[in-house]
Amino acid sequence: MQSSNEIPASVVSAAVKKYSRVPGGLMPLLQEIQAGLGHIPQESVGDIARGMGLSRAEVHGVISFYHDFHDQPTGCTTIQLCRAEACQAVGSRQLEAHAKRRLGIDYGGTTADGRFSLDRVFCLGNCACGPSVRIGDEVFARVDADRFDRLLEDY
Repeated sequence: MQSSNEIPASVVSAAVKKYSRVPGGLMPLLQEIQAGLGHIPQESVGDIARGMGLSRAEVHGVISFYHDFHDQPTGCTTIQLCRAEACQAVGSRQLEAHAKRRLGIDYGGTTADGRFSLDRVFCLGNCACGPSVRIGDEVFARVDADRFDRLLEDY
């Protein structure tokens, strides 16, 4: 039986082996690790960099640039709040403050019970109907504090 420390290493090493000779293979490699583990462990960045012939900074830069990549385990459901200008113009800052208070976490955090993670995004493509929120894979329009609370009850 493998220890929990070996399982992530095997997922990472298998992905590195699969994509190390693929031009532009870093993105699919990171996606595979994220899908397999739910996050990209910080301790794996060195192995990924060596296997892909990149610097640790290059790998870290890609992980930190894309909001769908996480270097820490996330909650069962991810909540993304749109921070683009169109949503800000119709109240996303107030929604953001409410969501942080309601969940008891900041961006990048996960609730103590592991149910929710909170992320900011800079457009959900729903600009005419802001403030917009994505919960899991569903995008919701015209979300205020009351609607946010009601949506959480469904999850």
